[in-house]
Amino acid sequence: MGREQWKKVWVGSAGNMVEWFDWFVYATFAVYFADAFFPKGNETANLMNTMGIFAVGFFMRPVGGWLLGRIGDRRGRKAALTLTVTLMSASAILIAVAPTYGVAGYGGVAVLLVARLLQGLSVGGEYAASATYLTEASAPGRRGFASSFQYVSMTAGQLVGLGLQIVLQRTLSEDALHSWGWRIPFIVGAVGAAVVFYLRRSLLETEVYAESGAAADDSRGTLKALWAHRREAVLVMALTMGGTVAYYTYTTYLTKFLSSSAGMSKPTASLVSFCALFVFMCVQPLAGILSDRIGRRPLLITFAVGSTFLTVPIMTMLKHAGTFWPAFGLALLALLIVTGYTSINACVKAELFPTGIRALGVALPYAVANALFGGTAEYVALWFKKAGAESGFYWYVAGCAAVSLVVYLTMRETRDIDLNRGSVAGPAARAPEGLGETSPSAL
Repeated sequence: MGREQWKKVWVGSAGNMVEWFDWFVYATFAVYFADAFFPKGNETANLMNTMGIFAVGFFMRPVGGWLLGRIGDRRGRKAALTLTVTLMSASAILIAVAPTYGVAGYGGVAVLLVARLLQGLSVGGEYAASATYLTEASAPGRRGFASSFQYVSMTAGQLVGLGLQIVLQRTLSEDALHSWGWRIPFIVGAVGAAVVFYLRRSLLETEVYAESGAAADDSRGTLKALWAHRREAVLVMALTMGGTVAYYTYTTYLTKFLSSSAGMSKPTASLVSFCALFVFMCVQPLAGILSDRIGRRPLLITFAVGSTFLTVPIMTMLKHAGTFWPAFGLALLALLIVTGYTSINACVKAELFPTGIRALGVALPYAVANALFGGTAEYVALWFKKAGAESGFYWYVAGCAAVSLVVYLTMRETRDIDLNRGSVAGPAARAPEGLGETSPSAL
């Protein structure tokens, strides 16, 4: 890739990192502030309430996907990227100053809920805007490599959050973390978002969008145009299902699982997650390069087969890992399997749609799938745990992966699809197998 393309990838990734730092830091610090917003009582119940609010943010993602996807298609990728980080900054500030139950009763919960709704709006558009931007900004034949930086930046954001958690765990007492220390990462997130807002204001629009003529098409970014591509939209939801459940299981939920179910100390559980995620982040570009050479489907199928058949034994052994090294090895194995999905899912989805509907086409169905499966993963896990049947969650994750496996086996390769198509009137020029190349009327 040329220097200008690298600049676009770097700026887009930097913003994505801050976005996902703010998103994930809620989950990683939930164990410390869960009791702050609810009456003292059952720790698991309070954590479930807090993660229920976390899940609410996911249900706003379809709204954010529609709103910001529409803006991305009608006003450009840059406009959508700038707006997403503005919303995220506002939500981080709200959480940082939210009053506790002892100060304002359930008023603090209301502030927390509003903040999560804003985060849901922001991230609902951020995924599609960054996925579309990174894919369009890359050179032909390098889209897998460039788009892999979406999960590099997402994971980097989570690593910064985990790293900050580890530092705070070693510098503050347990009481201080539960009392006020948990507010620090949200202050950091707000400052980081302000910096990224400045960077994104100078961001250059992608040539694919600027030269496609999409900006002159009145049907761009509309639900009517998306309806003409509904088969592609359904495909995005289906191929997302297994990947998003597995990803959230081994990232945001892993630390809580190791501390509450495997009996590890919170600092050790955080260190396991940090080290496994660091290696996971480093292999994303390598998998992206591999997909540019052998195609997207082999990686997707490898993920789905591994997740379908290995989730139950991996989670069972993690529960009895006991110490750092066994837990690290198992967590890393799980994340390497998930890499088959994370490294390339952004470009696969972007490759399904023409330019004028690409941002909305990726945003809305992906956000719906995340609301139904990704956002509820931790809540489902805690529900199984509270019901005394924790292993049921392992089978749930494996089952979701099995559904996606069927999709991966039946879809056509997307690697060589031409991105320079601006029409939004009908199906993509080279539709994936199973979607067909039917006319709009046939749809």
